[in-house]
Amino acid sequence: MRIDIITVLPQMLTGPLDCSILKRAQDKGLAEIVVHNLRDYTTNKHKRVDDYPFGGEAGMVIQIEPVDNAIAALKQQREYDEVIFTSPDGELFDQPMANQMSTLQNIIILCGHYKGIDYRIREHLITKEISIGDYVLTGGEMAAAIIADAVVRLIPGAIGDEQSALSDSFQDNLLAPPVYTRPAEYKGWKVPDILLSGHQAKIDEWKLQQAMERTKALRPDLLKED
Repeated sequence: MRIDIITVLPQMLTGPLDCSILKRAQDKGLAEIVVHNLRDYTTNKHKRVDDYPFGGEAGMVIQIEPVDNAIAALKQQREYDEVIFTSPDGELFDQPMANQMSTLQNIIILCGHYKGIDYRIREHLITKEISIGDYVLTGGEMAAAIIADAVVRLIPGAIGDEQSALSDSFQDNLLAPPVYTRPAEYKGWKVPDILLSGHQAKIDEWKLQQAMERTKALRPDLLKED
């Protein structure tokens, strides 16, 4: 998988994209994540990519020309499954979406910034808009990093134990059950006996029950009625 991220602040992505699972996936050749500075695609000598909005509203707006230039340059090199824009009013990013995106080959993520982007970009160049939550960030860089992390970790081979990703929260619309490790007792706080029993069928039943109870208490919205 290749992920091309277009941003006005590439330095914000240097750390998050170059450590842990994302780094290992790239080192293994399973993923390639390339950050592009939008200012490299502008045609004015001051490398300006924004201007005042028509209509007198406060704030600055990313111009269409540098974005069009950047996307066109990338599309000359390869075909893309999706051209994504990170926006507070996009489709809410969740685990099923991450699962689906992990099967794609090439995607572009355009990071929003300032007051927003010229709406013609969204009308003519973007194929999918994604929000990571109902709040506003300074820019879409952290959202792009979150999307990249959630997607790349699902690529086979990115995680040493692939079953681990399949048992994460939200994979079955349930929160994950509690997990414990050694020591079995600490300061009088004990690990549930069932987990020490060695009876795998009963352990699995307990885990499912715990997942259901935690989801009902903490995220009842996930328990959708058919």
